[in-house]
Amino acid sequence: MIDLAVGKEDLMRWLWIGAVGVCVLSLALAMSGCGKKTTTEGKEPIKVGAIFAVTGGASTLGGPEKKTVEMLVEKINNSGGILGRKIELIVMDSGTEPKKAESAAQQLIDEKKVLAIIGPSTSGDTVPVKALCEKNKTILISCAAAEAIVNPVGKYVFKTPQNDSDAGRWILQTLQKRKLVKVGVIAGNDGFGTEGRKQLAKLAPDYGITIAISEAYDSKTPDLPNVVAKLKGQDVQAVINWSVVPAQALVAGAMKQGGLNVPLYQSHGFGNPAYVKLGGAATEGTIFPAGRLLVAEGLDDANLQKALLVQYKKDYESRYGEDVSTFGGHAYDAVLLLTQAIEKAGSTDSEKVRDALENLKGVVGTAGVFNMSPTDHCGLNMDAFVLQTVKDGKFALCKQD
Repeated sequence: MIDLAVGKEDLMRWLWIGAVGVCVLSLALAMSGCGKKTTTEGKEPIKVGAIFAVTGGASTLGGPEKKTVEMLVEKINNSGGILGRKIELIVMDSGTEPKKAESAAQQLIDEKKVLAIIGPSTSGDTVPVKALCEKNKTILISCAAAEAIVNPVGKYVFKTPQNDSDAGRWILQTLQKRKLVKVGVIAGNDGFGTEGRKQLAKLAPDYGITIAISEAYDSKTPDLPNVVAKLKGQDVQAVINWSVVPAQALVAGAMKQGGLNVPLYQSHGFGNPAYVKLGGAATEGTIFPAGRLLVAEGLDDANLQKALLVQYKKDYESRYGEDVSTFGGHAYDAVLLLTQAIEKAGSTDSEKVRDALENLKGVVGTAGVFNMSPTDHCGLNMDAFVLQTVKDGKFALCKQD
């Protein structure tokens, strides 16, 4: 078996491959020996479930995730599968509703007998699914960001987005450098927003930042003019917004209309070009931490992630005719981690795959370089982020001062 997850030589090989489709092909050939074509005829497929918010309020997350997973699984199967077996992908729509996500997970576990579940898309949808997967000893690789998903660590639960505490640190250290010490925090009242507010409240004192106001609003129907009026009344020097759509895309416009002319900082959940299109010119200058996928072409050629990011971006955009987003990247990484764990385990026994997943090291993904451990089921740190901004309607690297 070829282990692409460890060692300098292996990382160089990953750079040379540059795309998960080719990577899977090489793995399949290695397992069959001497470059002979792997046959999957007569072999039971590996059942993998996926729960995404294809519809509902978070469809801008779940849509790219679904498309990405379908694209990758097709490539894997066309290249011979994993361990000589094809993947049978079963995608279910949460509708951005936690109860529906939980019901979907129950069906995938009880009726479909899946090896693992990828998703859900949001932190709110993940919470009940996490409990269910722990109870049933089913691997879950969430595409949602809240650190509470993996802290405390659940034996069978992992996630691919960077930690919200690290995103908070990026924002706060940038505010500190720019001497913006009195800020307003606003956030959706969903799982992602709630956890973000908690992290910011906890971390702000470490950076000498005073949170003058911390306001939660309805994630589905936010009253942004009222929120902006409250912020303005506190004379804040900057605003931090922690939410998913629609507020994520529209808060900049509400601030402009309300005469609140201070810098806007967004969470790492802002990483979707669709939000810039929806928010329009008002989003210019918005600052946020995110993975390198959005600025892939601008990276140095020596960057470990560049080849993979550029190839994924090219594959996705040519196939679907839309911009790639960090959300699709989270699903990309979930497939990557699961397939590498299966290869490393040399088996589809759920416990062996779980153990292999927990010990993957040096796996180059879209969100960063993953280093899992028994105490860290995310495997990313602050180095997975770069500070970005909106410039001329596009994402660009932001000067960090």
